[in-house]
Amino acid sequence: MNDVRTACQFLSDAKMYYLATAEGDQPHVRIFGTQVVYKGRLYIQTGLRKNVAKQMLANPKIEICAFRDGKWIRITAEAVYDPSSDAQKAVLESFPELKEMYAVDDGNTAVFYLKNAKAVISSFTNKPEEFEF
Repeated sequence: MNDVRTACQFLSDAKMYYLATAEGDQPHVRIFGTQVVYKGRLYIQTGLRKNVAKQMLANPKIEICAFRDGKWIRITAEAVYDPSSDAQKAVLESFPELKEMYAVDDGNTAVFYLKNAKAVISSFTNKPEEFEF
């Protein structure tokens, strides 16, 4: 399995993950649940009207953390906004429950892919597994 798929699978298996952004010198953390590999990139989704999207647009440096089965993953990356209809469709097709709130090209659906991502999967018993995608 390639590294982007490894990261996506970990997040998917964890069901929910924490996404950290910053606004000025104040960090903000919230729970997310969308993750899709599209065109070889790991994508996440939110609404353009939400503070999280505004924060990622102003400062694309983010961190993601998730825990499952005694292991955790930390991903440091840059979130890159992708306004394309195809990317929006790929995420919404993978998470059809979002279609109650979002639609392709509705002016609010926002998808971001992770760039320059560095991930570490750790546990208390095994050596950390580090990779980039």
